[in-house]
Amino acid sequence: MATTICGMTTDSARQRPVLTTDNVRRRPDLTTGGVRRRTVLAICVTSIFLVGLDTTVVNVALPSVGGELRLAITDLQWAIDAYTLVLASLLITSGALGDRIGRRRVFRIGLVLFAAGSVACALAPSIGALVAARALQGVGASMLTPVALAIVVGTVTDARERARVIGVWAAVFGLSMAAGPLLGGALIGGLGWRAVFWANLPIVAVVLVLTFRFVPESRSPRARRLDLPGQVLLTMLVGATVAVLIEGPRWGWTAPSLLAGYAVIAAVLGAFARVETRRAEPLMDLGLFRRPAFAAAVGGAVAMFVALNVTLLLGTLYLQQVRGMSPLAAGVVTLPMALAAMVFAPLSGMLVGRVGPRLPLRIAGTATMIGGALLIGLGDRTPMVMLLVAYLFLGVGIGFANAPITNTAVSGLPPARAGVAAGIASTSRQVGAALGVALAGGLLAEVAPGGLAAATRPGWALVALCGAAVLLAAQVSPTLHTAK
Repeated sequence: MATTICGMTTDSARQRPVLTTDNVRRRPDLTTGGVRRRTVLAICVTSIFLVGLDTTVVNVALPSVGGELRLAITDLQWAIDAYTLVLASLLITSGALGDRIGRRRVFRIGLVLFAAGSVACALAPSIGALVAARALQGVGASMLTPVALAIVVGTVTDARERARVIGVWAAVFGLSMAAGPLLGGALIGGLGWRAVFWANLPIVAVVLVLTFRFVPESRSPRARRLDLPGQVLLTMLVGATVAVLIEGPRWGWTAPSLLAGYAVIAAVLGAFARVETRRAEPLMDLGLFRRPAFAAAVGGAVAMFVALNVTLLLGTLYLQQVRGMSPLAAGVVTLPMALAAMVFAPLSGMLVGRVGPRLPLRIAGTATMIGGALLIGLGDRTPMVMLLVAYLFLGVGIGFANAPITNTAVSGLPPARAGVAAGIASTSRQVGAALGVALAGGLLAEVAPGGLAAATRPGWALVALCGAAVLLAAQVSPTLHTAK
């Protein structure tokens, strides 16, 4: 049981200080400077790097996994989306759980589950075991991200400083997503696809040790209630949507099973909206979507991560199966995207702090449109320089998108709603990732290797359309004055 002593919550069982969010803000050695603050931030961004990396690192491993386990593309899609689907569904609940029982406690549990899932993935003998292990990884990952978001959003109240810190966070997350194919290709080329998962363990071990030493326990002074009905309905909604998109090309869009799937999606969506609007503390505050800027930020996040994951999946399969590249060589081709994401994310955060989110979003949308348009005519012998330039533009888009999307989602909101808004924005990214994989895989279902290049062309058009959607989101984003 917890009691309050001198403004600090103390766990009576262990008599150790438990910092509330307000207390953390008042402790300058933890939140406003010093080695300890930087160490805590490093721990959190490392966890974000792991979460983002395992979203995309499996892409480059798919041909190797499929060859060893004798799987079709549709089966391989579930190896990616089992992770992103669970992660997207549980992010908000995991954040609320951290507010209630302690963020460090939930963070440590998340690290252990992520490590256990990684071990299970590395040992998986079949696609069923691999999908289940990826889902376990997703549960752990959902417990890691909210802690980092709590630090980025909850402890930096100045609008300009918060934008710069979000830029650092966005740089790490964007880099992890874009660098996945390169790092995965290096591991697979030397040690096989299972090494992708074994590599997580030493990083998790170091982060876990540092967490015990440096990360203070904290919880919200008024923890939100857990919305279990909303959580179940959200998981069903995301899962049913992804399942329909993955299995639709194989079963047929008018098959009875797909028609039943459409009905389930419509019914669950209606039930979710009904439940959430009637709860005092819903999983998702649907009232936030009445704010045009917030709705645009969520839509932009979905669009941007659809574009990223369509690019990674289609590009990986094209480079390895059409151009005959090794996993490492295919990963090297994506290097311009990773470098651009790393370089431009901090610049995006600075621009958000100085001029607001509109300009960075416009740059992100334009660059994404150009990157997708360059590959619409992709063929078996497209010059490699064309792919490199396209990946460069897409990396610019990724780098410039994350900071303004997050900043727009939380700007102008009181702290009690900012955390929920940030959670929804993070959820929308993972939903976009899951949808991107499903859509890209659907384009390649039942396609012979000889026709793969042509089959990817609608996907590149979709990437360009996602860039246009980000441009539209920029039009309703707040200026610097309204964001304060």
